[in-house]
Amino acid sequence: MNSLQLQDVPRVKSISKSDFIKHYYKPQKPVVIETLINDWPAYSKWNLEYIKDVAGETEVPLYNGSPIHHKKKFNEPDITMKMSDYIDLLKREPTRLRIFLWNIFKTKPQLQNDFSFPDIGFRIIKRLPMLFFGGKGAHTFMHYDIDLANVLHFHFEGKKQCILFNQKQNKYIYKVPHSIITREDINFADPDFEKWPALKYAKGWVCNLNHGEVLYMPEGYWHYMRYLTPGFSMSLRALPKRSKNLKKAIYNVLFMRNFDNLMRRIIGQKWIDWKNNKAIVLTNKFLKSKNINT
Repeated sequence: MNSLQLQDVPRVKSISKSDFIKHYYKPQKPVVIETLINDWPAYSKWNLEYIKDVAGETEVPLYNGSPIHHKKKFNEPDITMKMSDYIDLLKREPTRLRIFLWNIFKTKPQLQNDFSFPDIGFRIIKRLPMLFFGGKGAHTFMHYDIDLANVLHFHFEGKKQCILFNQKQNKYIYKVPHSIITREDINFADPDFEKWPALKYAKGWVCNLNHGEVLYMPEGYWHYMRYLTPGFSMSLRALPKRSKNLKKAIYNVLFMRNFDNLMRRIIGQKWIDWKNNKAIVLTNKFLKSKNINT
């Protein structure tokens, strides 16, 4: 098994607001906070069975991790399923089907009574709590959030692995142009360095999240999430503080996404294929310019 150059994300049992700002928010470094939500009702209540009881009849969007296709709309699900059936599937067998960016609170507002918004150093956007679910072995593509938000990622039930890179690593991780993803065929859990030699030079972070633990992901951090067991997470987010990231977020949302959608409609799958090939060309060009031997 090949290993990326990953250091462990720092972990703290608890942290004051001032220390969080000083040591992590201002320098934009990730951290896992182990006991931030121990006083939330969600800490003791939230598990898969509880969500099944509360929202079992709700039809939920599911994604199977298939490569992006030009005919597929932004965030269009592959299938839908009743939440009760999906949770039964998670418990029964490994599955690639995931839920992401699901705002359950619109239909089940009573769940908002189970948590509060932490006063940790930045202003959380209260209307955007999102849930993410996955079964054993399910994973996301390596990506960063289009709005370059500061993210608090709260995990519930089981264990989840998170691999992170900052934006300085873009040249090494085969970033696809006009998008917020890397090549989808890279297995970041066990990368093939012969096929993707630049990955040997990327430097990042890794952590495993357990029930009730919180990962802070700074603005624009790339993240690859893999469920080691069935479980789910909730993300709370805040707008980027740094002006360059705020400008990039506005560009991504207002221009890049619309331009990409337009090119998909005009050129079709050839546009997707061109971007994927360009990721390799640009990465190899950068390595050659730096005389990096692959």
